[in-house]
Amino acid sequence: MSQTGMDYLMSTPRRVVTIYVPLAIIVFVLLFPFYWMFITSIKPNEQLVNLDVVNPYWVVAPTLEHIWELLFETPYLSWMWNTMMIALVATFLSIVASVLAAYAIVRLRYKGAQWIGGAIFLAYLVPPSILFIPLSLIVVKYGLWDTPWALILTYPTILIPFSTWLLMGYFKSIPFELEECALIDGASRWQILTKIVLPLAVPGLISAGIFAFTLCWNEFIYALTFISTPEKKTVPVAIISEFVDGDIYRWGSLMAGALLGSVPVAIVYMFFVNYYVSAMTGAVKE
Repeated sequence: MSQTGMDYLMSTPRRVVTIYVPLAIIVFVLLFPFYWMFITSIKPNEQLVNLDVVNPYWVVAPTLEHIWELLFETPYLSWMWNTMMIALVATFLSIVASVLAAYAIVRLRYKGAQWIGGAIFLAYLVPPSILFIPLSLIVVKYGLWDTPWALILTYPTILIPFSTWLLMGYFKSIPFELEECALIDGASRWQILTKIVLPLAVPGLISAGIFAFTLCWNEFIYALTFISTPEKKTVPVAIISEFVDGDIYRWGSLMAGALLGSVPVAIVYMFFVNYYVSAMTGAVKE
């Protein structure tokens, strides 16, 4: 079998040292937290506290007690539904706003467009811990406190800036000549956006959607501040507040909740990782 590029210059021992060993270390470091969460979620309680007696990296007598407690003795499915609904709606609203903003900045010619694009990206650098104080006053004033809309309407403040910057870079990679031809043929800007630009920008839209969905799913500060009713909480906040009794941590159920809560995000990345990488490359190169 013929070798391409400069592969023929690399011997097998060198390939092992420079490629496979670093790759194995990276995979181990990335997957070990998931392994630890899994074995902790199936350990009996006595093995969780007696780490000097049993091997902490292995399970002697696995049990499903913690997973059963999580699914059937707590409103975990409600927490998952709350998290999913909030993440999907906030992501949709953010992507719609980001598409309109990015297209206007990149394609519509007006003075100061690039400065506006830079200002939008700088808004992304503002820490959410600073914004949640004034946002909490707005949420209370409009009667949204302790409702999912408190999160749905505040998450775009941290999603739109980065998504707009990402889509700006991707829209720049689409040839402007396509739009010029459409304008000559009498197409409107809305038709150009919906029928030409968006179909070509699907990888960018998927990438921005993955970013927004992941950030909504894992967000903690706003969810902790704006939601107080246990049944209305999201997964990241609920598993911390409901499985910690003072200084006692119910590690089995806590780890099971964290592991199951990471499954939807992992599935999203698994199916759309190629689009995510291609869109990030198109945005950065601009």
